[in-house]
Amino acid sequence: MAFKLNVNGKSLSADVDGDTPLLWVLRDSLGILGPKYGCGIGQCGACTVHVDGAPVRSCSLPVESVGAGKVVTIEGIGADPVGKKVQAAWSALDVAQCGYCQPGQIMSATALLKGKAKPSDEDIDAAMSGNICRCATYTRIRAAIKQASGQKAGA
Repeated sequence: MAFKLNVNGKSLSADVDGDTPLLWVLRDSLGILGPKYGCGIGQCGACTVHVDGAPVRSCSLPVESVGAGKVVTIEGIGADPVGKKVQAAWSALDVAQCGYCQPGQIMSATALLKGKAKPSDEDIDAAMSGNICRCATYTRIRAAIKQASGQKAGA
């Protein structure tokens, strides 16, 4: 079945079964490789994308559930002013170590800052708790979120 998707502001189509996870449609059908496969059950956050501004785990979201929603991936998040600040902070603070989880981390951090401009450490912990970093760069992730929000790390 053909599905029309709005991905990063572009109208794209994919001929897949409706129960195909959005992650596989993005990666295998559309060639959008930023969202990563981590666990396949929506627990690690490596596959996080935004659908209508909300962070979702694309590995467990059937493409038929997206409907007319606007999908934004790591490839498109820099077009958003908040996403651009998050990416700049990630780069400035050298957050990534292996980098595998970082697209999902950035997508979740951007969603957090779009909902709460000056998050507390507790807000950051809650928003980022579904994103696992095997390299344990959590301190740098928190510092980058603080920097992107205009706060000093530890404030």
